[in-house]
Amino acid sequence: MKIAIHGRKFSVDSVNYIQQVFDGLQQHKIDIQVSDTFKRILLQSGIRVDSKAIYASPDEIFDADLAFSLGGDGTFLETLAHVGKREIPILGFNFGRLGFLASIAPEKIQRTIYQLINGYYSIDERTMISAESQSELFEEGTNFALNEIAISKTDTSSMIVVHAYINGEFLNTYWADGLMVATATGSTGYSLSCGGPLVMPHSANFIITPICPHNLFVRPMIVSDDSVISLKVESRSNNFLASMDSRAKIIGTDDEATITIKKENFKAKMVKMEGDDFLSTLRNKLKWGIDSRN
Repeated sequence: MKIAIHGRKFSVDSVNYIQQVFDGLQQHKIDIQVSDTFKRILLQSGIRVDSKAIYASPDEIFDADLAFSLGGDGTFLETLAHVGKREIPILGFNFGRLGFLASIAPEKIQRTIYQLINGYYSIDERTMISAESQSELFEEGTNFALNEIAISKTDTSSMIVVHAYINGEFLNTYWADGLMVATATGSTGYSLSCGGPLVMPHSANFIITPICPHNLFVRPMIVSDDSVISLKVESRSNNFLASMDSRAKIIGTDDEATITIKKENFKAKMVKMEGDDFLSTLRNKLKWGIDSRN
């Protein structure tokens, strides 16, 4: 088995748990390859890694069977950007905060590695979303997202205006701080904090969620994920911020004011351990059921 590993800076309290990950993989003689940015963090933290294999770009990742994300949901999304259309299944160990995507608690590291080695897991496929414009938004091959694609203002003063179309038919003009199109998986992310609904992850839907709209009657809207959504942006500052999961870029309205959003051709693959399910995660992460009446 070959595993690619990526992570972010972690707290001192997590050092022993991070070391458990690498010790467990070494014990089972698993070939690993670590991202160059994470390798520097590991060395600075005194983590022992029995491998010299690193990768500096997605093209350098070896033919991995799995990818490990050591961090929070943001780290998971970065790891997904690394594996891209190769559809390498990702397992997220949660050293962050909420952890909807990175769901493996540090206390379950040894058990999880044992389950992986013995094949006690399944692969959960999730729909992703892509964006196109008159010119490339981000680096070639990275214009995709698992959670959401968001358009937002770049300053603290004026709103932006977003004209939205579905399959070429005009939907609405949003006067707001921004607008996002989220996947069903992304319904527990940024969209949720902006008042969007929770959606079961395998629902064939996108969620159009306004960000602080200047209209009381504007609400999030659920549409089919077969829809093609076009956004035309106006801004007094002549630019706006486009973000896809963990990536963001300032775009000028004169050059790239129209963004077309649709379902990506490939999917994100997530490693699902025995006992993991979406509803349990909702209850645990959102603290449902803590009411004394339950």
